[in-house]
Amino acid sequence: MLKVKQIPKNERPYERLIQYGKEFLSTEELLAILIKSGYKNNNSKMLAGEVLSQIGSLGNLKSIKYEDLIHIKGIGQAKACNILAAIELGKRMNHTQVQKEEYQIHSAEDVYYYIKDYFDDKEQEYFYCLYLDTKKRIKRTKLLFIGTINYSIVHPREIFKEAYLSGANSIIMIHNHPTGDVSPSKQDIETTDKMLEVGQVLGIQMDDHVIIGHNNYYSFFENNQLG
Repeated sequence: MLKVKQIPKNERPYERLIQYGKEFLSTEELLAILIKSGYKNNNSKMLAGEVLSQIGSLGNLKSIKYEDLIHIKGIGQAKACNILAAIELGKRMNHTQVQKEEYQIHSAEDVYYYIKDYFDDKEQEYFYCLYLDTKKRIKRTKLLFIGTINYSIVHPREIFKEAYLSGANSIIMIHNHPTGDVSPSKQDIETTDKMLEVGQVLGIQMDDHVIIGHNNYYSFFENNQLG
């Protein structure tokens, strides 16, 4: 059986995460990184596959207990603790997000502090929408587009479909400028005007379009650019 060091570099979990990003790793590869090493004739990736096979499904992993893990051949105390710690972190992050979804928006500054962390280290533009209820509480946060923002890419169908699905009363559009300059481009202005027009036809209010930069933001509402 191959040891991890004998696997070609571009196929090893650590190297794949560094080169391609965590999103491109399989569940087995992510678990292999937590496990770190295997045992005789089984590398960490194979051991991860055995763990997933024995627990039945990924959903069962969130409720697995220490005793269950250490009874799997190759999983000792350290590996079991690594897995359980990662699961608990995931649960706590999810709990935090649930609380965050009840966040109430009173200003563009609220929008900025709510979402600025979403854009950390992003090297291209990410376009989000916040979907709000009648009390301006966030019902849903949705990433809709990645890439240069313009009307040909940011289609109102996707934006307002989510508004109807979430039962939103109004929306706030948000995207980042990786350069850090938050001045709206011509395309930003054209897109805002178009979405405002579509929202008026559909009866869904657009409260703002906020551009996020490096520790600053630009609000179309605050600058009287919403109609």
